[in-house]
Amino acid sequence: MNKQEMEKYLDFYGETQGLLPETLEKYRTKYSKEGLDREDLYELAYESSTRSAYHVRKNPKNICIQVLDNIERVKGDFSKISLITSLKGFKAPTASVILTVVNPERHAVVDTRVWASLERFGYLNGRKEAFDASDYCEMIKPIREIAEKTGFTPEKVGYALFAYDVDKREGNLH
Repeated sequence: MNKQEMEKYLDFYGETQGLLPETLEKYRTKYSKEGLDREDLYELAYESSTRSAYHVRKNPKNICIQVLDNIERVKGDFSKISLITSLKGFKAPTASVILTVVNPERHAVVDTRVWASLERFGYLNGRKEAFDASDYCEMIKPIREIAEKTGFTPEKVGYALFAYDVDKREGNLH
C-alpha cells in the first residue's frame, strides 16, 4: 500500500462500519490523563465486538486496573497482547483496540479484514477467522513497514487496510 492508496482508503474508512478513530481518541485522552478502568474496557470492547463485550465485566476491577497499569511496562508485542487477552472478553482483535489506544505510534486495530488486505498485498499467507497473540505479532510487522514507507502511523495503516478490504472484498466476510 502506497501513500496515495493510504490517503484514498483513509478517506473511504468513514463510509465503513469500522471502529471510529474519534472513539479511540476519546479514550486515549482519558488514558493519558487519568487512566482507564473496567467500564472503559467494557465500552471499548463493545465498540469492537458487541458479542463478547459482556465478558469484560466478569473481570475484577482491580485486575483490570493492574493490567492497564502494566501495559506500558511490559516489553514486546507478544507480551503486551497476551497481557490484555488474559482478561475475559479480550481476544487479539479486541485487545488490539486497547494497545492502539495506549500507543497508536506502534499499534493498530486488527481483524479479519486487515489480515485479508495484508494477504492481498503479499505480506501474509492464508485466510484467518480467529487470531491469537502470535497472529497479532505477525500482522503488526507489515503494518509497521507500511507505516514507515508511507509516513502514517500504524493506527492509520490499520484503518486503511480495513477500508481496502471493504472496497475489494467480493462475497461474505466469513
